[in-house]
Amino acid sequence: MKYCGTLILAVLFASVALAEDFKTVSGKVYKDATVVRVEADGIQLKTKTGISKVYFIELPQDVQERFHWAKPEAHRKPFYSRWAAAAEDPATLAKIIAVGTSVMASIGLVIRYIRSRRQPPTLISRRKAFHRPR
Repeated sequence: MKYCGTLILAVLFASVALAEDFKTVSGKVYKDATVVRVEADGIQLKTKTGISKVYFIELPQDVQERFHWAKPEAHRKPFYSRWAAAAEDPATLAKIIAVGTSVMASIGLVIRYIRSRRQPPTLISRRKAFHRPR
């Protein structure tokens, strides 16, 4: 039971964040700010004037690294533009058409095989289905 008090004090002191100054790349300074929350795109700072969110892009490189923020990758070209560029080359276009044709033919063969394996209803069962007792 005596360790409970020590544990509570340790948790309280660990949760108290030290106030520091944050300076953005543009030159804006947040004096005596404490970090309230770290989010995916920035941090929330609490100052005397209130709570404000500062995006990681606005912060210097060392602060970004301290909060383990990695700059997002540049957007890649859309999928359709890569296909359009490939279609301009006649050899690549021929390969695309050949692959597409072989895939469609394979699917057609599989469907034809499945249909051939189905048992058609016999003549007797068809007569029973349409025969109504009088």
